[in-house]
Amino acid sequence: MLAIFKREFKSYFTSMTGYAFAAFLLLFAGIYTMSVCLVGYFANFEYAIGNMTFIFLLIVPILTMKVFAEERKQKTDQLLYALPLSMTKIVAGKYLALLGVMLVPIAVISVYPLILSMYGNVSLKISLLAVFGFFLLGAALISIGMFISSMTESLPMAAGISFLVILLNYFLPSFATYLPAGSELLSSLSLFNCMDDFVYGLFDLGNIVFLISVAGLFFFLTVQSLEKRRWS
Repeated sequence: MLAIFKREFKSYFTSMTGYAFAAFLLLFAGIYTMSVCLVGYFANFEYAIGNMTFIFLLIVPILTMKVFAEERKQKTDQLLYALPLSMTKIVAGKYLALLGVMLVPIAVISVYPLILSMYGNVSLKISLLAVFGFFLLGAALISIGMFISSMTESLPMAAGISFLVILLNYFLPSFATYLPAGSELLSSLSLFNCMDDFVYGLFDLGNIVFLISVAGLFFFLTVQSLEKRRWS
């Protein structure tokens, strides 16, 4: 599993994917930090993080589209099936590599509130809690994108379906307002809604469990998808 993690993680930074992902995330982090904290004069870095969640609609499909789809397209997935490793360990290696790529720019973003605190009264506790929630949200969405990538050999299709699924989840609360019944339940299924509590400094264990459970569910589905293909 460690060898797969190292190979996958390195591959993202030997190509432009990892650099583009990090640059895009840091660009928007800089833009929102400037607009909220510097121009808006709000000593609330967590507001900048809360406004940034929409970028997952763009960066997650691009990051995850090739993780398995490219393997199937180039027929190198047969090499994975031949490895003396369980499919769970193979998927875990690839998933951890994806999380590692996301963690690189997030680690840089975590320094922002420390810098801002030198010039104002910034709550480091709430700011870092918001960054933590942002990471968990990304981890759940990456797991969804990874599962979709395992279902097709077309990179554009994997990216397109991931975008549509994440977009639908993003707008679930808005769709729920048009339903006379069950609207609260539908709204609660939105992963993006979980960020609200993190932004307001609420350490809600339910949100944490929900995001980790979603990540775990789609990790499991990815393993089952590949196991089915392995023995078919």
